[in-house]
Amino acid sequence: MRRPATVVSHTIIALLSLSVVLPMVRAEEPVSPERSDRLREDLRALIESARDQVFPALVHIHVSTVNYWGGKERKGASSGSGTIISKDGYVVTNQHVTNQGKRFRCTLADKQEVTAELIGEDALTDLAVIKLDLSELKSPGTPLAVARFGSSSEIEVGDYVMAMGSPLSLSRSVTLGIVSNTERVFAGDGADIDAMQLDAGQRTGLFTRWIQHDALIQPGNSGGPLVNLKGEIIGVNELGGNGIGFAIPSDLARQVVDDLIAHGEVPRSAIGVSFKSIRKTGFEHGVLINSVIEGSPAAKAGVEPGDLVLRFNGEPLTVRFTEQIPPLLKRIADSEIGSTIGLTIKRGDETLELSVTTEKLDKDIGSETVLRGWGVTAAEITPRMALERRLPDTTGAMVSGTRSGSPAQIAEPPLQPGDIIRRVGDVTIASLADLIETYTEIQDREELPEYLLIEFDRWGKNHLTVIKPRPVDPEDPPRSIRKAWIGVATQPIVQELAQQLGHPEQTGFRITRVYPRTTAAESDLQVGDIIIALNGDPFQLRGMQDASLFQRQVKRLDIDGAAKLTVLRKGETKEITVTTERTRWEPTEARRLTDRDFEMTVRNVTFFDRDENQWDENTKGVIIESIERGSWAAEAGLRVGDLIQEINGMIVKGRGSFRRSMEKIGKDQPERVRFKVLRGIQTRFQFFEPEWSPKVNDPAKSES
Repeated sequence: MRRPATVVSHTIIALLSLSVVLPMVRAEEPVSPERSDRLREDLRALIESARDQVFPALVHIHVSTVNYWGGKERKGASSGSGTIISKDGYVVTNQHVTNQGKRFRCTLADKQEVTAELIGEDALTDLAVIKLDLSELKSPGTPLAVARFGSSSEIEVGDYVMAMGSPLSLSRSVTLGIVSNTERVFAGDGADIDAMQLDAGQRTGLFTRWIQHDALIQPGNSGGPLVNLKGEIIGVNELGGNGIGFAIPSDLARQVVDDLIAHGEVPRSAIGVSFKSIRKTGFEHGVLINSVIEGSPAAKAGVEPGDLVLRFNGEPLTVRFTEQIPPLLKRIADSEIGSTIGLTIKRGDETLELSVTTEKLDKDIGSETVLRGWGVTAAEITPRMALERRLPDTTGAMVSGTRSGSPAQIAEPPLQPGDIIRRVGDVTIASLADLIETYTEIQDREELPEYLLIEFDRWGKNHLTVIKPRPVDPEDPPRSIRKAWIGVATQPIVQELAQQLGHPEQTGFRITRVYPRTTAAESDLQVGDIIIALNGDPFQLRGMQDASLFQRQVKRLDIDGAAKLTVLRKGETKEITVTTERTRWEPTEARRLTDRDFEMTVRNVTFFDRDENQWDENTKGVIIESIERGSWAAEAGLRVGDLIQEINGMIVKGRGSFRRSMEKIGKDQPERVRFKVLRGIQTRFQFFEPEWSPKVNDPAKSES
């Protein structure tokens, strides 16, 4: 019996069967039903065999991410696919799957979940390697299922391939298709390769000629294998959908994976040029220098835009088509860093022999972190970033975002994205690490400075500003003077409504709620009573503008005094005496507190909150009044209106105990913070894992 791990469409099987049958027989030869069935079964067996060699090595990868935007650190999650490629637990996937990842959890074919650590990433090919923690396996000594690489150079257009992975975060799946193109590149004007970007400023695909295929892939398939009918990985799926997919060839992927495992990165050379194929240029041989980066090795060697390169290290060179550019770029990148490349250049009628010494190809975008106390996210400046922004060098740290209302945003002048911080106080900032160290030293002081001088560059101009790092609690809302109050909620009965009720001359206030635990509740007042007079003075309502007239009149009385109410009940008039009491604080008057770590504002519970939510006197806590978008509180799943009752086991009764709990949390900086909240009728526990100290977001140092 066949194993039901994957169901292949009968339609596809039939089509494949025909494609196998037809080349084997002449058109006039009829195919017997028995032979057709045998061929169909042979093909099915071939597909199953190839599937079963890779399918057990598939993993679903869940990634906990940290991103920086708007002056805040924002936690999130993503997922993708990967393949186990060694008994040691190494898994190959896409870099855009692991990008910004802090923690990795992998679901294996047998549904075991284990953590993994990031070994290395290579954004230029969109490949990454993570390693499973084998100690977490149920049977640590049991060998892992491992898939093997095949050679992508052997595949041809029309070959059958299978795409495997976890589309849309679903469990493992496989789809079948054919290879459409073995060297796909993306060209803008038909001669230049477009620089694809994973993130803003991060190039990818410079050295890649993708395998284009039509095995259906969806989001979540990223990082999964493209498999031939031998059961070999011949590509790593990267992007696609709607019947078209693109995979990174295995010959490139295998080299990158080996470098990432050995070095944590892929060491590459660069000379600082871009190329253009000679198609449409009129040249018969060579490759055109399209651009030269100022100050690059090529520029220093005398290479100029428009030069025609005829020879590379003495070998004739012709790049007639765009598809030939990635191998040339890879040839340069694979040169030893610091080695010399000989170029034979034709410039006009002159032929030149130039020697170019390569330099290390640096990453495009730098590491990033958040300085929460100042409301700033800052990034490392890479050589490419400095070049694009025409900075003289890579010294300083670049502001990538500021939080609304933060010290950095309300400074005069405010810091802005793109500003280059050069000095904080009397400390020179040469790098992002310097900025983090200076920030940490200042924030750890017993007494924060009231003002802090920051020097920064903005588009070539040097500026100074002053920020206030010392947090200032918002002022509590003003409270009204405590006056007399009667514990009822009322609805104004104007003349039109009184007429419909059958007493047009008797306007007043209908009781909609008698508040419990009040002197009104101890009296004979009832919901539905219409108060038509107070101490003998009848109410004459002109309209809804008099809706608050009853409580205004009550406030003129003495506290703890007697108030005689004339009420209309079922057509009869009754006199009811009620003892007044002090007004209760409204929610708008409640004492508030803002926590800047979690960026939320809470307030005390008022009498009216208890009544509206039907909480008894034993229900304690603070109510969340506001949460900043993208804040730690938001990422923890807290919501406006939640009643916080406990924080890491510490009871919260009101604003004071909330402040003490959060101060202790801030001092202890635990790995995990647990909030117990009351939301509606349900008690909920919300967890969060804060990044207390600013750190360089270095993927190689990600936590498992």
